[in-house]
Amino acid sequence: MEETWEVVEMVQGQLQAEILRGLLEAQDIKVWLNQEGAGAAYGINVGPLGTVEILVPSHALEQARQILDAYYEGEFEGADMGDIPPDESIDPQDALDAEKEED
Repeated sequence: MEETWEVVEMVQGQLQAEILRGLLEAQDIKVWLNQEGAGAAYGINVGPLGTVEILVPSHALEQARQILDAYYEGEFEGADMGDIPPDESIDPQDALDAEKEED
């Protein structure tokens, strides 16, 4: 049986589309991005040629909508992203030293 794909969202620009693709794929949802050929070829991010369709398998459409709704409502802001505080950068040498100590 052939898998059918549904448009779950339309955004302006490839960058925003890739962000949302990563979010959905992190939740184990397959994603296919579709943009007008000229828009993709010339890197257009505005207007009709800059529109990118985000498609998911039809069986995952409702789950994808819920995830995107949560994203737009800010539910992913401040999520635990590991040991690195969001406002601090990490010195690469410190990371290497910490890695050596673990071994």
